Amino acid sequence: MMQLLWLLVLLLFCAGLAALWLARHQWRASGLPDGAVIYSDSGAEQSVPTPLISRRHGLIGRPDYLIEVRQGVTRTMIPVEVKSRNQPSTLPFGHILQLATYCLILEDIYGVAPSHGILRYADGSHTIVYTAELRSAVLKAAEGIRQARQASDVPRSHQDTSRCVQCGYRQGCGQPVL
Repeated sequence: MMQLLWLLVLLLFCAGLAALWLARHQWRASGLPDGAVIYSDSGAEQSVPTPLISRRHGLIGRPDYLIEVRQGVTRTMIPVEVKSRNQPSTLPFGHILQLATYCLILEDIYGVAPSHGILRYADGSHTIVYTAELRSAVLKAAEGIRQARQASDVPRSHQDTSRCVQCGYRQGCGQPVL
C-alpha cells in the first residue's frame, strides 16, 4: 500500500513538472517577454481596468497587456497589443501608432520610456522599437485628431474598400469609394 502511495506522489510530481514545462514553452512561443502581467484588458476579466491617462499629452488608452520587465535594478513596462487576425504582409501604421501611443502614455506616467512594445497577431509577434520618430508621429496624429474635432467637416478616408463596404454610415456618406 505504501508503494502505491509513493507511486501516486511521484506521478503527481511528474505531472506538475510537465505542466510547468508546457506553460513555459507556451509563454516563450507567444513572443512575449519574461515578466509579470500587471495590467490586462483582454476581455477575459469581469471588471474593466482603469485606462492609462497622460494628462500632459491629452492621451488615454487601454493596452491589452502591460508586462513588467526587470532590467537590472530598473523595471520597465512593456505594452502588448493583441490583434485577432493573422499577421499582415506589411504592418499597418495604425497598429504601430496605437502601440507607440501606449509607450508615450507609459513614458509620461512612469517617467521612463519603454524601449519597445509588442504587436501580437494570431500567428506571431512583432517587437516595435519605441523611437523619437514614433513619439513625434503620435503627437502629430493626436494634434491632427484635435484639429479635426474642431472642424465643421472632415473628409473621410476611402482608401480601404473593405472597410467602406462594412461601414455603418455608408448609406449616408455621400462620398464615393476610391
